[in-house]
Amino acid sequence: MTTTRTLADGREIPVLGLGVWQVRDGRECADSVRWALEAGYRHIDTAQAYGNEDSVGRALRDSGVPRDEVYITTKFNPGRKDPVAELDGSLERLGVEFVDLYLVHWPAGGPTRAWDGMQKAQRSGQARSIGVSNFGTGDIDAVLAVADIPPALNQIQFSPFEYRRDLREHCESRNIAVEAYSPLGTGRHLDDKEVAAIAERQGRTPAQILIRWSLQRGLIVLPKSTHQDRIAQNAEVFDFELTGDELAALDALDRTGGTGRALERTWW
Repeated sequence: MTTTRTLADGREIPVLGLGVWQVRDGRECADSVRWALEAGYRHIDTAQAYGNEDSVGRALRDSGVPRDEVYITTKFNPGRKDPVAELDGSLERLGVEFVDLYLVHWPAGGPTRAWDGMQKAQRSGQARSIGVSNFGTGDIDAVLAVADIPPALNQIQFSPFEYRRDLREHCESRNIAVEAYSPLGTGRHLDDKEVAAIAERQGRTPAQILIRWSLQRGLIVLPKSTHQDRIAQNAEVFDFELTGDELAALDALDRTGGTGRALERTWW
């Protein structure tokens, strides 16, 4: 399996990245990013709302990995007014001249409110690609109705347990890539008996099984960990495949009814 995917805007994105949601700013975040880069990750996902962009930037600089080899995503906090002004702050904290991907973190104030500013951020060159996060089918269509530049990607909660088929198909039919956050259910899904049984048969960890499922379902995937060994293990997912029966067994774990909603309960 290839380790990158070409987005609708023609830019490539690594299909595996490290997510740093709920990772504390400071040493914990910097170490996690450094370990990921040492393990071969070339995609780091942060956000203004996470409060750890400084640590991501410091780890990137200290790693010695050239900037043009690392794909960096951050997200506009829609509790703020101006995506361009907020991106200026992100670039300063990250210590970079541009981000590879800039997302509207959630559709606060309506799904289209921030889109004009997001397009300005891309036209200025400060964001190579732009997209959304936590947008359901109706939110996606609202943005497409007004967009000069369509979103390249929708980052959503996705796993076998949150198998949002309708939303994935809706996005893909509109050339919008789907990216999975919390693919391990913030650890909750690792203890599932079906996942464990497949992991034992495959000689893999439960986390590797869940990440591999996302990849074979055509998703970009962002596992999060703050443990060096698990960060490295989570990247070892390109040298095996789940069988058709195993994929079907994992698909059957869905608890969303194949929804077109991005979340069952929203926080905004």
